[in-house]
Amino acid sequence: MSERRMDIEAGIVGLGNIGQYHAERLVDLGVTLAGGMDIAAEARTRFARRYDVDVYDDHHELYDNIDAVIITTPNKYHEEYAIDAFERGLDVLLEKPLGHSFGSAERIAEAAAQSDGLAMVGFNNRFANTVQIVKNRIDRSELGQLSHVEANYIRRRGIPGRGSWFTRQQIAGGGSLIDLGVHAIDLALYLLGYPDVKEVSGVARSEFGGRDEYAYLDMWADDAGPDGFDVDDSASAFIRCAGNRTISLEVAWATNRPATHEFVVRGSQSAARFDLLEGDLSFHSASNVGPDHLEDTSIETRQNDTHSDEQREFFERIIDGDERGSSVEEALEVQRVIDGIYRSSEEGRTITIGESD
Repeated sequence: MSERRMDIEAGIVGLGNIGQYHAERLVDLGVTLAGGMDIAAEARTRFARRYDVDVYDDHHELYDNIDAVIITTPNKYHEEYAIDAFERGLDVLLEKPLGHSFGSAERIAEAAAQSDGLAMVGFNNRFANTVQIVKNRIDRSELGQLSHVEANYIRRRGIPGRGSWFTRQQIAGGGSLIDLGVHAIDLALYLLGYPDVKEVSGVARSEFGGRDEYAYLDMWADDAGPDGFDVDDSASAFIRCAGNRTISLEVAWATNRPATHEFVVRGSQSAARFDLLEGDLSFHSASNVGPDHLEDTSIETRQNDTHSDEQREFFERIIDGDERGSSVEEALEVQRVIDGIYRSSEEGRTITIGESD
């Protein structure tokens, strides 16, 4: 239980697995879970039974009874629920990505900027202890001038959901790139200090989703084919930022290589390497003895619940009236990069960020 009672009544829109995941942590944090909303009757019944709260099939009714909302719906529906919440002045924690398309993300960001409510986007990986150690060393200039981030978020076999919205372009807005890539891109830009992105070049692929091998690999065969799976299952990209800082990106739901969640942050004084999920962390540099004397230092890190820590910051900022900038503008930049990678893949060229379609 949190040391601090959160005198806030919160609701959740989207009562599936991630909605319940957030609900558990709200209870542990000491925030009043005042209700939930979902268009699916089964989800409402399950949620009401589990948490003994009111549930609704209309988000307006929920919004009448809460101070803050966590939105965990499929990507396509972020816009409707988030904008209505912002217009009411509610505080909003919106699961990533900002929207299912760049246009939708722009409209959400505009509404957030005009709202009196606090807005946060669910980039929970920023709160990992490993990431915070690296960020603190960067902020203390211990890595020197940063030049490049290698960002990997690769599952060997891990396409989400049997027949779920994740594999449908119209609802998700993309596949592995918008699902996993949004985390990897945000984390790389976050560690670099969110420099302006200048150019992106990339390829988004569907190597397994639309082929007969998909069924052979026993990976939800009824998702295969154009009617069920029309998104990318892997993507590779190169991102060029201001000051010639760069990011190399590899993401995959499914690929014929070992899984990895390794990030490498290269600086003029030192480099940091960490595994986003396992927490392994090491720093690599040349010592003062001489340039040929290399030093490798491993650090044991304590694993933490990143969603709980993300929620804690969200609600403490509400209580404290914290006026720090919203992560929505950064989420919009991530969405702009994702849009650029998809366009680069489709058009077979490097995309200048900010250029008109």
